Amino acid sequence: MTKVEGLAEHAPSSGSDAVAQEARRAALREAPTVLVSACLLGEACRYDGRSQRSERVLAALEGKAVIPICPEAAAGLGIPRPPVDLAGGTGVDVWAGRARALTRETREDRTAAFQEGARLALDAARRFDVTVALLKEKSPSCGSQRVYETGVLRPGEGITTALLRADGHTVVSDEDL
Repeated sequence: MTKVEGLAEHAPSSGSDAVAQEARRAALREAPTVLVSACLLGEACRYDGRSQRSERVLAALEGKAVIPICPEAAAGLGIPRPPVDLAGGTGVDVWAGRARALTRETREDRTAAFQEGARLALDAARRFDVTVALLKEKSPSCGSQRVYETGVLRPGEGITTALLRADGHTVVSDEDL
């Protein structure tokens, strides 16, 4: 497994932390270009083949350049695809080799594909000089405050979020809006 240098061992900011939430919102307001979970824009790329189009997200992005991403689809996992949970920790733990991304029913290991999708998202952020990402909460890739670990929603961040944050990007949850 490839380890990512500089990946901070940290807990994500609490969604209830009003100061941190306002800082994320301010960063989003100031960003000219934003990396955005494609499902929030209306793309049917979720694991279940649906979208999560969000009018709040679309309103927050008005007047901005938008770079849509779906790390899981980009990594070739298909649409639809079996749901995946983190097992053994959060996205930070996956990069440190302490946790895995496993399909919910068969426990098939999808860690390498999720890491590849995260790298592709990071490449896009760097290529387009993006400093802020607006991502879908609860996703094993994109969650920034809560993710499913072995079927239970827990505090933590997804694999893509952990990599983006380690590279200095601000990650805003769709639930921050």
